[in-house]
Amino acid sequence: MTSSSALPERAGRHCHNALNPFHSAHYFAPELAAGIAGLGVPEGRAGYFATRSAAMGAVGPGTVAATFFSFKPALIAEHLPQVWTVTTPAAVLDARLRAVDASLRRQLGDAVVESPEMAEAAGLALRATEGCAPHARPLYAAHADLPVPDAPHLAYWHAASLLREHRGDGHLMTLLDAELDPVEALVTHTASGRGMSYRGILATRGWTPEELTAAQERLRVRGLLAAEHELTEAGVALRKDLERATDRLDRAPYEHLGAAGVARLTELAAGFTARLMEAGAFPQQLFSDE
Repeated sequence: MTSSSALPERAGRHCHNALNPFHSAHYFAPELAAGIAGLGVPEGRAGYFATRSAAMGAVGPGTVAATFFSFKPALIAEHLPQVWTVTTPAAVLDARLRAVDASLRRQLGDAVVESPEMAEAAGLALRATEGCAPHARPLYAAHADLPVPDAPHLAYWHAASLLREHRGDGHLMTLLDAELDPVEALVTHTASGRGMSYRGILATRGWTPEELTAAQERLRVRGLLAAEHELTEAGVALRKDLERATDRLDRAPYEHLGAAGVARLTELAAGFTARLMEAGAFPQQLFSDE
């Protein structure tokens, strides 16, 4: 393993930020919606809950609330475990991979999907995953049990998914340590300027405006949020501490890959992500209150 001193500060975070959109773009792809609908899964949140949790098996709402963290449990319970009465996790995983293939070919084009750079990125990302460990990381561990696809663009997507869930599992540990509940975590992330809009939170996470307001008030009492919904100095410091702690818990795969490999993977990942953004892979309303 490469020593941590060889890896520049925040290099792993920068690499994750470049990789993560490649993983998450498929959640918004019409190919996934159509594939899941073909299994009898209702359109909307049911498909997301089924798709992301399928690697863990036919789990119920409690497991999903615990591992996804930011969703209102009552929203999850509207869809699980009912969705597993109409399909199976294996069928959902197959539909997901087909949708990833189709959406990436549509958004990036066959030339990029089949390029030497894509194969190089897949090799680097898979090598990074060799530094991950499953302990106390349920979403990562479940996805790590899945086979690596043969096609380079799908292998790269699979590795990006592993690295995303590995970091996400660790981040939840830092939120608990900071004593932030799901709504408070969402509010502080939005107030930092890096999270979803409040409109996006209400549209996707199941919380009500009243619950958001109550979370804001709790954060004000703690001295983390100011009157106009911006973070206080203490709030800014807390968010920075959260990111540093998440970096620390997520450093193993990037140390394993080494500084040169991380730099090259970040470069390649940023290029692919830029193309996805240009192709309109993500709905703008998630990030705007307009």
